[in-house]
Amino acid sequence: MNKQSYWTILAMLLLTMLLAACGGGSAEPVATQGEEETGSETSGETAEEPESTSGESEVTELQLMGWASSEAENDRLQEVIDEFNANNPDLNVTLNLVPDYDTKLQTSLAGGSPPDVFYIDSFRLPDFVAADSIEPAEGQLENVDDFYPSLREAFTIDDTLYCPPKDFSTLGLQYNKALFDAAGVEYPTNDWTWDDLRAAAEQLTDEENGVYGMVVSADFARWIAFLYQAGGSVTNSDFTEMTINSPEAMEAMNFYVGLVEDGFAATPAGLDSGWPGEAFGKESAAMSMEGNWIASFLNDQFPDVDYGVVQLPAGPAGEATMAFTVCYGVPAIGENKEASFRLVNYLTGPEGMKRWTDLGLAMPTRASLADGWTAQYPELEPFLAGAENANPWQFRPGFQDVLDTMNDGLQQAFSGTLLAEDVLSNTEEVGTEVLNR
Repeated sequence: MNKQSYWTILAMLLLTMLLAACGGGSAEPVATQGEEETGSETSGETAEEPESTSGESEVTELQLMGWASSEAENDRLQEVIDEFNANNPDLNVTLNLVPDYDTKLQTSLAGGSPPDVFYIDSFRLPDFVAADSIEPAEGQLENVDDFYPSLREAFTIDDTLYCPPKDFSTLGLQYNKALFDAAGVEYPTNDWTWDDLRAAAEQLTDEENGVYGMVVSADFARWIAFLYQAGGSVTNSDFTEMTINSPEAMEAMNFYVGLVEDGFAATPAGLDSGWPGEAFGKESAAMSMEGNWIASFLNDQFPDVDYGVVQLPAGPAGEATMAFTVCYGVPAIGENKEASFRLVNYLTGPEGMKRWTDLGLAMPTRASLADGWTAQYPELEPFLAGAENANPWQFRPGFQDVLDTMNDGLQQAFSGTLLAEDVLSNTEEVGTEVLNR
């Protein structure tokens, strides 16, 4: 009960008592405003004496919904939420990390009862914007210019910033020092080019001992880095036309697929692994191209592997990598938008973000935190440096069909059942259908 309700009730009770005293009879029960507000049934019941609320304030309940990560990440995020609650007694945030996240989020949005704050992958943001499901964050965020430009861009559509980046990852090149030493190959540097990568992969390949120079996957999210390094693009700038079937894309396709065709690289399945990080950890591949998430995996599963990390090699058009990032979104139909943005500003502000990213499993999206983070994790600095030439992993609604087509095409190209030019042609065709919907 708020203070205004309390004084209203008290005045009504005093007036009733006064009338009763003047009339010599007992007063009839009075229904209180507080009961009306809570929908309580009061007919035929005696009004209870209101409890004192002096010094108290109402607490707004908020729910933060996301998906579960590693146990260490889940525990750290809960710690950050607990600290926020302790410092904001008028708010109480419940962290809800759920399986089948996409399905449950869509169900809650469709049912009109969404969480107050929720994760949005940059790839999915266009779908939420098209459905008018997310409240624009323009004017609601603090120190926006401190976010890396590439990450601001990832959550900006039609010049509107919809949500701030929670954290991010980029792709880097991992190399096995022992395998490089055994083959007499110099370690990679940040100045490597495609030619350096291919030459090293060839020298490091030892098929008799089951070792390949590199592990690559049939994954659009990996090949696309080579596309940008070649100077190509997936669509034009306003997403009205597919541009993926280009000479630059063909050059990137020939290089990427050529590593497998020439026997200098293998897929994770070909190395009896579930993903590139596992193949690299097993030392079946001397190099891998994964994000900073691989560090915690290797430290946990393959702690004896001595490896290093550099930025991805430059292609014909220069350096490029990918930025994979998630933001904190506030629903357009949310009932507690002001309180929700208070939480978002803490989580993505210098204090909350430092607390979250100091664990080392995620990278801060604020440039002001870069020096402190790299001082803690100097071996991961190449990942953070990649923010300067990172491209957002984002297209337009319905683009999952394009990804599926490219991934299937890459797999067939690796096995020699589909030509590279057909992979690009098929992807262009599907993408054109998506853009014209």
